[in-house]
Amino acid sequence: MKIGVLGAGQLGRMLALAGYPLANRFTFLDTTGHPSAGIGEVMIDTDRRHLEEFLERVDLVTYEFEHLPVSLVQAIEEHKPVHPSSEAIRVCQNRAEEKALFDRLGIPTPAYRLVESAEALEAAARELGTPVVAKSVTEGYDGKGQAVLKDPAEAADAWHAINHPRLIVEAFVDFVREVSIIAVRGRDGEVAFYPMAENVHVDGILRYSVAPLPDLDAAIQQTADGYIRALLDELDYVGVLTLELFQTRDGGLMANEMAPRVHNSGHWTMDGAVTSQFENHLRAIQGLPLGDTAARLPTCMVNVIGREGDPAELLAIEDAHLHRYDKSERAGRKLGHVNLVAPTHDALLEKVRACAALLPDAPEPRFSFEE
Repeated sequence: MKIGVLGAGQLGRMLALAGYPLANRFTFLDTTGHPSAGIGEVMIDTDRRHLEEFLERVDLVTYEFEHLPVSLVQAIEEHKPVHPSSEAIRVCQNRAEEKALFDRLGIPTPAYRLVESAEALEAAARELGTPVVAKSVTEGYDGKGQAVLKDPAEAADAWHAINHPRLIVEAFVDFVREVSIIAVRGRDGEVAFYPMAENVHVDGILRYSVAPLPDLDAAIQQTADGYIRALLDELDYVGVLTLELFQTRDGGLMANEMAPRVHNSGHWTMDGAVTSQFENHLRAIQGLPLGDTAARLPTCMVNVIGREGDPAELLAIEDAHLHRYDKSERAGRKLGHVNLVAPTHDALLEKVRACAALLPDAPEPRFSFEE
C-alpha cells in the first residue's frame, strides 16, 4: 500500500522503517520547507500547489505532526482516507478543546482557567494559587509557548513572553511522576494498550522513558486504559494515540495532554515490545490485525538532544540499540535515541547511567521507582 504522511520528520522516518517490511511505500508531504525524514519520497509543499500530485501517489494518508492546518486535512479527507481523522487534529491542536473533551469524558485534569489578557492571567494565578503554568492554547510543544508563574505579579511578563491571544492557566499538581499511556485502535474498533511508561522531562523536552514500571499497580494501568479507550471511541480514532498523565501521591491520574500520533515516549517499543508503536500504527490504518503490545523486557529510551555521543561507545553497551535521525547538531534538537534493554530494572538502571555518561549534556537519570 502507498501511504502518504503529512510531515517529514523523524517520526515519519521511523514509520517508513517499520512499513517497508510490510511492502508499504511512503510519500511525505512537508509543509514547513525543512524536511528531515531522509527516506522515501519527500514533496515540499508550503503553498498547496502540489497537493493534487501528492494525492495521486498515495492510497491513504496519516500524519506524524499534528501542527497542520485543519483545513488541509479536511481537504485531503474529501479524496483519500485519513487516519487519524481531522477531528482528532482539531481537538489536539487546541488545549481548550482538549480540556473540554477530557471534562466531558470524566477524565481528571489539573484545575485550569482560560484567559485572554495579562490582567485575566494575573487573576487566574491568584485564584488557582501559584505556582501555575500558562500555555498558549495553540501552537505549543516541547516546552515552547509556556511559562511558569511563581507569583501573580509575573503575569504581565509571562503574557508578553508567550505572545499569544489566548492562554490556558493550569494549577500545579503534586505528582509522583509523569507517565504516558499509548494505545492503538484499528478500523474495526479493536484496541490494544502498551504498558505505561515513566517519562523524565528537562526544560520541557523528554529525556528518558522507562517501561514497564516495576511498582505500577495493575489498577492504575487499568484506569489509564479506560481513559484512553474513552478518547479513542469518542473520536472514532484509527491509529496510535498517546495520553500524557500525572500520577499523584494517592495513586490517582490526571491528564496533561494527548497527541494524535506515534510519540517520543513510545520509542522504547521499537526494541522493548513485541510490536512497535510504528508497526501497530501502520497495521491499524491499513485494517490489519493489531500486534502484541506486551513488553519483552524492562526497557529505557534515552533521547539524544543537541549533541551526539560516540556511536561505537554507545553500541558497546550490551543490548543497546541506537536510532539516529541523520540530523545536524543544534542545541535542543532531537538527534536520535538509544533503547536499552535488560533482564531486570536494576540492571537497566546501570545501563541507563552508563549511556547518559556517554552523551554530552545528558541529565542524570532519576526515576520514581528508585526511591
